[in-house]
Amino acid sequence: MGWVKRGAVKLELRCPQRIDGIAIDPEPDWEFDALLSELNSLEMKLSTSTKVPVPFAKSRPRGFLKGKSGGESRKPFIMRVTEDEIEDTESEGEEDRSLVAAKRFKCDEIYLSDDSDDESTFEVQPYLMDEVGIVEGAFCELTHEHHLEVKEEIRNKISALETDLRSESEKSTSALTRVEKYREARCEMERKIDTHYQRKIAEALDNHLTAVQRDHELRSQIEERKIRNDAAYEEAKRKEKALQEEKLRQEKAKAESEARLRAEEAKRVALEAERRSSERSRRKGKVLKTSTRVAARVAQEEAAERQMNANSGTSNELKEFASDAAKKSQSASKVLRAAESALNLEQARLQKVKEVDESNQALRLTYNKDFSRYEKHIARLIRQISGTREIVSDKSREIVKILNDPQCPQSVSISAFAKKVVSHCESSNNDPFACGHVIVLVTSQVPHAMDLLLAEFHRACIYTVPKHITYSESAFECKEAYYKAVGYREIDGKLESIEEYLRRLESYMKLYGALIQTEVQGVQNIHGLKEGWAWIARFLNTLPANRYTAVALNAFLQMAGFALFRKYKSQFMKVLSIIYNNFLEPLKAREESGLRKTIVGIQSYIEDKEFLKEPKGRGLQGSLLSSVMVPELDYQEMYNQRPASKYF
Repeated sequence: MGWVKRGAVKLELRCPQRIDGIAIDPEPDWEFDALLSELNSLEMKLSTSTKVPVPFAKSRPRGFLKGKSGGESRKPFIMRVTEDEIEDTESEGEEDRSLVAAKRFKCDEIYLSDDSDDESTFEVQPYLMDEVGIVEGAFCELTHEHHLEVKEEIRNKISALETDLRSESEKSTSALTRVEKYREARCEMERKIDTHYQRKIAEALDNHLTAVQRDHELRSQIEERKIRNDAAYEEAKRKEKALQEEKLRQEKAKAESEARLRAEEAKRVALEAERRSSERSRRKGKVLKTSTRVAARVAQEEAAERQMNANSGTSNELKEFASDAAKKSQSASKVLRAAESALNLEQARLQKVKEVDESNQALRLTYNKDFSRYEKHIARLIRQISGTREIVSDKSREIVKILNDPQCPQSVSISAFAKKVVSHCESSNNDPFACGHVIVLVTSQVPHAMDLLLAEFHRACIYTVPKHITYSESAFECKEAYYKAVGYREIDGKLESIEEYLRRLESYMKLYGALIQTEVQGVQNIHGLKEGWAWIARFLNTLPANRYTAVALNAFLQMAGFALFRKYKSQFMKVLSIIYNNFLEPLKAREESGLRKTIVGIQSYIEDKEFLKEPKGRGLQGSLLSSVMVPELDYQEMYNQRPASKYF
């Protein structure tokens, strides 16, 4: 072991790891000052030990002799070690402490080894590094520090890599855990979805089977009702025929008896007259016969004169009546504006309503039964109509069920249905298109209900005919009579305002137009687009342009214009051209208050081509009508164009 000025010393001793209880670090990595301090402490411990002899003590303190050019002493130091000190490490029983000659050695030339106990281990061997200069020592120290820094950096990097590895491992474990949880959640979700889907399939199947069963039950009920109705009709016919035969037989017997009595009476009268005449002739003679003939001749002449006078008076009265009738006819033609065919249809429908009302009144008196609950039920169903296919189907089916109820005469229920539908137009929540679908579905099952419904339309609004009544002082006693004839209502002794009347007129015409254009697949609309085409032709041919007719035409076009254009296309475009040129121009010239809005509505409808857009609410929401309301035969509506009017 030796000292080097300002240099680092690295001891690498091949010796036991522990000697006399003192541990030896094989790689101490000490600085020089630390090494000196450690060596001094070791020497102090050895000197205080009883096993260490005095000659082994340090002869002089370790230190450096300062000089300018390496004048330090290069003499080796002397270390004395007893042989017993070495042997005590192997055996503690020996007490011989004989001294052995000390050997002089350098630390950098000795090599200690614990592999052999021979004294040759104390031979001088080069071990420590050679003596170096100040620069080389500094360089060696810097190199050592650099090695330490590199090792520290490597340890830091290894620690960082281990930290990253642990972090990545934790992340991987966390990711795997999340993936496993996600997989379990997906499995659970798929299981729930499968369960929900199977439940929906089961519900749909159950609903379908229920609908099929209900349809079969309804069809069987209809068939049974039809069979009962046929049997009742045949029985009624048989009874009626038997009654008629009995009545004829009785009348014949009565007539025969009366004829026999009359013959006998006539015979008796004849015999009595013959007897009296023979007696008179015998009594009076020839003179009396002559006077009788003269008197008879005079009487005949007087009778002839009276007959001539009577005939002359009758002819004068007939001439005066014919003149008055002609005047009234001319006045009526100026007051009433309508097509003859439309008036004939109106009269026929109103006559049917009159007959039905009389029949219903007779039924109420005969049966002495109140049918108001059926009427209220129909009114409630009509109020519940909305623009969904399911509701339209349900309400139509329930109304048809009431109309076919044997407990209530069909004429009573049909009359109530027609009146309630028309009166519902005035409601604020009225849906014209939905009501049109209900009307078409109901009348497809009960066709003669359509005539009663149209008659109620004609009663409520004359423009559904179409016809118009013009005011004339000779035809009406006062303005109020004219307003009542047109359709104004009297409320609390006062007529309603023109705005209220026009609002009701518009609601009636909207429902009428919605009924015209309603088309349901597999169901025939009895009063469909063909009747709508006839209505607009009669309207333009006969009705004048004024505020009433303008509101009616605008409401009709808003509802039915889209369907009429789809069916008649160019012909409908011609109709719109006629309306624009021949109807709007006279309407603009009138300059009535409140008419401007209606004119703008019709004009924008034509100019903006609103007839190309489907009206809002025309297509019902939800699925189409259920199979319950579909008739057995697939009726397809066949439309034929009307004969060309003077406008086309």
